[in-house]
Amino acid sequence: MDIQIKRAYEPADPADGCRILVDRLWPRGLTKQQVACDLWLKEIAPTADLRKWFNHDPAKWAEFQRRYRDELSVNPCVKELLDRAAKGRLTLLYGARDAECNQAVVLRDYLLERN
Repeated sequence: MDIQIKRAYEPADPADGCRILVDRLWPRGLTKQQVACDLWLKEIAPTADLRKWFNHDPAKWAEFQRRYRDELSVNPCVKELLDRAAKGRLTLLYGARDAECNQAVVLRDYLLERN
């Protein structure tokens, strides 16, 4: 399974494969053409309550991962992503500034563990 993550503000590349935006909110200041996603799967993003609680605070990162994985374990959209990943490369797009501590990192790892 080939799953990568990329910030939505980076330019699209043909090597990205299927580009899926995994944020609940559209990336600020970007048009649909700039994001160039094949699908906006906001239902796979952390709940609004979890997103607000985390607020990109590195001190909450470990607990955020645990809580988000709990959400993913009952999210039917996981199957859709696994099915798409079985067909070719997926690029999970996110808007956060932090490339290491964001939901796309957790989601990618979660999906790869289910391969």
